[in-house]
Amino acid sequence: MLSKTDFAVDEWGELLAAPLMAAMAVTAADPSGLLGLIKENFASAKALIAAKQTSANELIKALIADLETSEGRAAARAAVQSRFAEHKPDQIKPRAIEALRQAVTIAGQKAPAEAAGFKAWLRDVAKTVSEASSEGGFMGMGGVAVSEAEKATLAEIDQALT
Repeated sequence: MLSKTDFAVDEWGELLAAPLMAAMAVTAADPSGLLGLIKENFASAKALIAAKQTSANELIKALIADLETSEGRAAARAAVQSRFAEHKPDQIKPRAIEALRQAVTIAGQKAPAEAAGFKAWLRDVAKTVSEASSEGGFMGMGGVAVSEAEKATLAEIDQALT
């Protein structure tokens, strides 16, 4: 059974942060105000809950189990914060996508049997977040479900995950 002890501490932190990075990349692609941000954050959490209930992937199960602990959440936050130590808003998306690239490299090296499912999960998190809030409308009405910027970011994420 796969667990965090199969990874170095920094590797596990990168894996823990990966679903957060997928969500951050999409959110940063086309910020949609406070209400949109809240919806996208809830969508990210919803994707984690859905994976917990449905995934047979050992890596995903181990990550979610760790994210349910305060220690796991702290490790994920630390990985995110280290990536954005010198925060510049225009660097959020490219740094998040680079983090995804690194996470799938780690998964491919250390958990090759689980890597494809891990990549699919990250794609699902990004897609779920992109569909959470309409873009370009007024006060949540109108607009499009997924903006062109979000579609482009989903394509970048897909490329990073290959």
